[in-house]
Amino acid sequence: MYIIAGLGNPGADYEKTRHNVGFMAIDEIAKELGVRVDRLKFLALTAECRIGTEKCLLMKPQTYMNNSGDAIGQAARFYKVPPENVIVISDDISLEPGKIRIRRKGSAGGHNGLKSIISHLGSESFPRVKIGVGDRANPDRSLADHVLGTFSKADMKELEDLFPSVYDAVKLIVSNNTDEAMNRYN
Repeated sequence: MYIIAGLGNPGADYEKTRHNVGFMAIDEIAKELGVRVDRLKFLALTAECRIGTEKCLLMKPQTYMNNSGDAIGQAARFYKVPPENVIVISDDISLEPGKIRIRRKGSAGGHNGLKSIISHLGSESFPRVKIGVGDRANPDRSLADHVLGTFSKADMKELEDLFPSVYDAVKLIVSNNTDEAMNRYN
């Protein structure tokens, strides 16, 4: 079994913000799979589905970004899913909008959502699909204001065009082809 968790913050105030690209990606994946991520379980909105032959749980933690590990950790323990079968989709300021980077494992890199997940899973060895949101144009602007800000129309179009690639990368990871996903999209 796989857990596919998109990171973000709950509520309408955060809906189209840079920090919520993980939620947006999960919504697009759910649409492709014909499911709705609307069942509240493990402190998250969830949906069960299959990708290929694998049973998967799509998750949008409702714990706010900094506590994402609370929800993901609960689900992983309940289903006995090892960290390497927990795929996390998150924002990344070091990548331009419209770019993704796949990693098999790694540190939190300053991302508080990833830091929480690492703490709850007790491991850095889980795959990530990082979606570029770009860095601050003005270095004096706070990072929090930047990631909680909305996308320009051009950047939003880049993201919408990117979501099929995110779904393809997730399918490759679930089918044990992480190297191929990395080669194709990094």
